[in-house]
Amino acid sequence: YKEIGGVIEAASSAAGYSTVRSFCGHGVGSVFHTTPNILHYKNNEPAGVMEEGHTFTIEPMICEGGAGHVTWPDDWTAATKDGGRTAQFEHTLLITEDGVEPLTGKLETSPVQFWEEEKGVWKGTGKAKGRVYEGLSGAPGGMQGS
Repeated sequence: YKEIGGVIEAASSAAGYSTVRSFCGHGVGSVFHTTPNILHYKNNEPAGVMEEGHTFTIEPMICEGGAGHVTWPDDWTAATKDGGRTAQFEHTLLITEDGVEPLTGKLETSPVQFWEEEKGVWKGTGKAKGRVYEGLSGAPGGMQGS
């Protein structure tokens, strides 16, 4: 699990962005926000090894400027201290016998986002999925997975 953060940080910093280190993804189970904690930056924290049946979230807060944050009085909304724009998406993933399956996703009727026009929508890596990316109607051809 600890390797996920390195991938997120490498991709975001290469594009000139930062990630808020105070928030993390988490395991999904009978307890809300359970282990493992999925950090969104390079780290060496022992978070366990992925095994079939594990379900967890990845939900980085990616920032245009600095990653310092404030929490609003509603105790839920977060913003950056410098007022820069941010984006945060939460995805839930399930480890299967032959790969990973996203449990969050889009419907065929969902609007196509600009980043999906080129690559399509990620559908997972398991054998049942067949392709890593699958194009949406209205989007140019999807990208074949390997």
